[in-house]
Amino acid sequence: MNEIRRNVPVDEQLQILRRGVVDLVSEDDLRRKLERSLETGVPLRVKLGADPTRPDLHLGHAVILRKMRQFQDLGHKVIMLIGDFTAMIGDPSGKSKTRPPLTLEQTRQNAGSYLEQCRLVLRQEPEVLEIRYNGEWLEPMGYADVIRLASRYTVARIMERDDFKKRFEGGVPIAMHELLYPLTQGYDSVALEADVELGGTDQLFNNLVGRALQRDYSQEPQVVMTLPLLVGLDGTEKMSKSLDNYIGLTDEPHAMFAGLMKVPDPLLDNYFTLLTDLRRERIDELLAGHPVAAHRELAREVVRAFYPDADLDAAEARFRAVARGGIPENLPEVTVPGSELGEDGRVSMAKLVVLAGLEPSNGAARKLMQNRGLKLNGEPFTDPQGALSRDQLSAEGGAVLQKGKDKFARLRLGS
Repeated sequence: MNEIRRNVPVDEQLQILRRGVVDLVSEDDLRRKLERSLETGVPLRVKLGADPTRPDLHLGHAVILRKMRQFQDLGHKVIMLIGDFTAMIGDPSGKSKTRPPLTLEQTRQNAGSYLEQCRLVLRQEPEVLEIRYNGEWLEPMGYADVIRLASRYTVARIMERDDFKKRFEGGVPIAMHELLYPLTQGYDSVALEADVELGGTDQLFNNLVGRALQRDYSQEPQVVMTLPLLVGLDGTEKMSKSLDNYIGLTDEPHAMFAGLMKVPDPLLDNYFTLLTDLRRERIDELLAGHPVAAHRELAREVVRAFYPDADLDAAEARFRAVARGGIPENLPEVTVPGSELGEDGRVSMAKLVVLAGLEPSNGAARKLMQNRGLKLNGEPFTDPQGALSRDQLSAEGGAVLQKGKDKFARLRLGS
């Protein structure tokens, strides 16, 4: 891990921190805060709020985490704020309908996985990392406190938010608790006395509410900095697990490498800017060359950032082998207990797919086969009622199952 660089000149800090940023409200405020930090030696407090509605993160989340890491590397303290309380409300940003709320227990369970994955990007030194939960100050608030908070913002200003406006004009219900969400998130900035708040472009309104509330509570308003939502591998929608167009933060090096080699050509500039530290001149040079070489450099840069000790040559060799329709070496092996064999000496393929960890259930495995998403030893396997025999599982090399383009498992019969 590189050393924390303190006392970096303000202009150099701004050059680093502006990279990839869409909204910066305002740069003059950020410059003043950085100058004061240099003079006093007191680091900025940089907030990122996250509602742990899903426990798994992908490279889209890494865009903002990398910006937090840049602040850390410059000696500032980042505050990872887990919205365990606000997640029970459900952030309506960009939603066309009310989102089902979660329980406090669900949000805190998801938060554990969320924070563990954040450690893949963020520094862990206490002087540059603080982890907080907004339930600390929101849960004790009484009804009178909520009314006082609501009195500090008008309905007219809340309704300026684009998604609320569209829902109202379209006759789509808006629940009262949704109107309170921006205020609740904004109050987090007051409670933490944040100097800077980071977020995706969809969070601009909410973060500006925090800036306004801080002013109303006689605090210096935070700087609001937003970053773009990373477009997924389909090239049309933001990266999302539900759309299956993502690369997970915890994907193995070879899987991450393969995913990055599939980034649509028009998105290469965006991925280089948001997910690597390559200089602009080098990015332009790569984009002017052959797209395959640019993809290769992108894949190596990003995988190396998450897995410094990864064998990148092996990851690339595996990608090329799979791209040619071959079966890579060093596959994960799964032992099939002899007790799984039926009286006829066979075991259903659906059960084998589940044992191999390629699908969570027999039903999902059968659907995979019906959709031609499974291969056996390189050949499509489409019979959802099919099975493998003792001899097939005992053959030299076992039986190789493949889901999609790059998920493999080698099955061998055990005792």
